[in-house]
Amino acid sequence: MQITVGHRIDGKENSVEGERFAEIYNPATGEVSRRVALASAATVDVAVEAAAAAFPAWRDTSLARRTQVLFAFRQLLDARKTELAAIITDEHGKVFTDALGEITRGQEVVEFACGISHLLKGSMSENASTKVDVTSIRQPLGPVAIISPFNFPAMVPMWFFPIAIAAGNTVILKPSEKDPSAANWIADLWAEAGLPPGVFNVVHGDKVAVDRLLDHPDVKAVSFVGSTPIARYVYQRAAINGKRAQALGGAKNHMVVLPDADLDLAADAAVNAGYGSAGERCMAISVLVAVGDIADELVERIRARAVTLRTGNGREDVDMGPLVTEQHRDRVASYIDAGEEGGATVVLDGRTVTPYGDPEGFWLGPTLLDNVTTEMPVYTDEIFGPVLSVVRVDSYAEALEMINTNQYGNGAAIFTNDGGAARRFQNEAEVGMVGINVPVPVPVSYHSFGGWKNSLFGDTHAHGTEGVHFFTRAKAVTTRWLDPSHRGLDLGFPQNN
Repeated sequence: MQITVGHRIDGKENSVEGERFAEIYNPATGEVSRRVALASAATVDVAVEAAAAAFPAWRDTSLARRTQVLFAFRQLLDARKTELAAIITDEHGKVFTDALGEITRGQEVVEFACGISHLLKGSMSENASTKVDVTSIRQPLGPVAIISPFNFPAMVPMWFFPIAIAAGNTVILKPSEKDPSAANWIADLWAEAGLPPGVFNVVHGDKVAVDRLLDHPDVKAVSFVGSTPIARYVYQRAAINGKRAQALGGAKNHMVVLPDADLDLAADAAVNAGYGSAGERCMAISVLVAVGDIADELVERIRARAVTLRTGNGREDVDMGPLVTEQHRDRVASYIDAGEEGGATVVLDGRTVTPYGDPEGFWLGPTLLDNVTTEMPVYTDEIFGPVLSVVRVDSYAEALEMINTNQYGNGAAIFTNDGGAARRFQNEAEVGMVGINVPVPVPVSYHSFGGWKNSLFGDTHAHGTEGVHFFTRAKAVTTRWLDPSHRGLDLGFPQNN
């Protein structure tokens, strides 16, 4: 009998009777491995009701107790993360070591949340007026929803839920239906760590579940990561319903290489950032901008490195795994077709890769396209696959203009040994995250993650201080303990003196 991945609601597995189902594939074999329940609106309501019922007690649980649960979760995750990595590899396809790295980066946010007491302590002004004290405090919102993508089934949810839970909120997580099992494993780990039932819930589903979370009046905020069109939709629908939303969208990340750069370092970085996780990263480098007369040499150095990469089953000794679904693999390959037809030079063709694994897997090898122009779809669109496009320009100014006129503003990197050029770039590049000789500038957990322009809808980035502010709201309390001197009537506007 086929294994069914069900929901985790109120600390237990919820019935999936009457639900619709979707198939889950092992991308390395092309085989259906199990099925996942797709929540109806009624099932989402059950999860929200559980989160709403659990909220008052969790909100009023002491910070000391809440952080003790966070510490316990962190310890369990650290001890058993190889189990989670194996689940991710089997359902997403990424190489096992890459899955471990994803979990480790998510764990950094858990560790940040363990110290959230400092960021929730508020402030006080004694005698702001005569015998009047004013206190500012931050309080949790209530039930919040997290809608996460397929490419990081552990790390992206961990950008949000550790902070939400530590701050006193309750959570409903809706993971991608393509690789949903990691979310259930995490829910079980929370229960083992001592988190009360209803504080962390998982509902699986598609647009039906997403829309109900966006419409439900008891859901106070929504965190979303995915493509730009859906991010815009989530943000707008959440706003119409009076909810807070941080909706992180797509990207087209550029890596500028100046003529003075170390070309070996730049070539290594381009391969690592372009083909890691099969390019299924919102911070992947998909455009390399070669400035001046270095392009021929740089392209050859990248090609020489990329051709050595082994594409295969992520459980084996390989460098890059398959793409998540057959449909996605075919979509990415179609961009290579269009680039070639449009005049780009196919330096390395991933469509012809010979995989180290089952030939029925969803394979596409590292692909390198040269002489790409900014009018080609392979440049304009977010491809989300192992395709690195090289655009040749004559100057730094031309490279900067390309970045700043692009609709996306997630991240950009520059490779140079010129400190002045690097300092100018970090000031002038219109993106949310900048790397200087760092190809994937994802900040550490106590700084915040997020882009500009069509890469982010909403004004709050993920994790760090901004994440704490997103999952809490400020309250100012003005206090005066009355004594006989305060008696009498005065209808004038209160004055501080």
